[in-house]
Amino acid sequence: MLKNKTAIVTGSTSGIGLGIADALAGAGANVIMNGLGSAAQNSDAMSRVAAHGTAVTFSPADMTKPDEIAEMVAEAGKTNGAVDILVNNAGIQHVSPIDEFPVDKWDAIIAVNLSSAFHAIRAALPGMKARGWGRIVNTASAHSLVASPFKGAYVAAKHGIAGLTKTVALEVAEQGITCNAISPAYVLTPLVEQQIPDTAKARGITEEEVVRDVLLAAQPTRQFVTPEQIGALAVHLCSDAAAQITGANLSIDGGWTAQ
Repeated sequence: MLKNKTAIVTGSTSGIGLGIADALAGAGANVIMNGLGSAAQNSDAMSRVAAHGTAVTFSPADMTKPDEIAEMVAEAGKTNGAVDILVNNAGIQHVSPIDEFPVDKWDAIIAVNLSSAFHAIRAALPGMKARGWGRIVNTASAHSLVASPFKGAYVAAKHGIAGLTKTVALEVAEQGITCNAISPAYVLTPLVEQQIPDTAKARGITEEEVVRDVLLAAQPTRQFVTPEQIGALAVHLCSDAAAQITGANLSIDGGWTAQ
């Protein structure tokens, strides 16, 4: 389906990003992976994706640094001849009441979860426009549509991603390029696992109560979304069958935002 296409997937050495990278490679795309994992973690992730037989490379670009993001896109274009698919997935989290929220954490979350998508899209669009084809997929969140306490920066960034997605989609609607967002509910990724203790502390409850009464309470299915499910949706959005899906924010949340 995506043979000879080249995809960049940021934050793809674990969790949702790895699921998307794996699915794109399974559909035939060459993949540039990116992340801040250990050397061993990065190697394991690349081996998993490369098992599909497509070309897999790694970019260590720091998503807080616009110059490194632009260089990642430029290098991918030089090496592979094009960047056909851009998946903005990198994300970080911090849980804290607004009046106690560390300013450096706010700045970092906005930089990684929102601004990095702008910088990557800005760098990738000229090539997509020149070829008359492109797919941009932004990992948003159920928190792009609803809010939760103690996640001010994350909720603000994900609402921003939803708006950025719509704006880009309208700007390139006649140029063979689509831009969509995927908004998952909770996925049991390292990012979610790491915030469970902080949420327990902030709410004064146990970690088991966080999973049952906070994370899955809003999901009618009472099940975590899986990276594989999100990857399958991303592949569809990158296909020719989805050429008329653009500017959409697609929920994959077990019914959370239907309530």
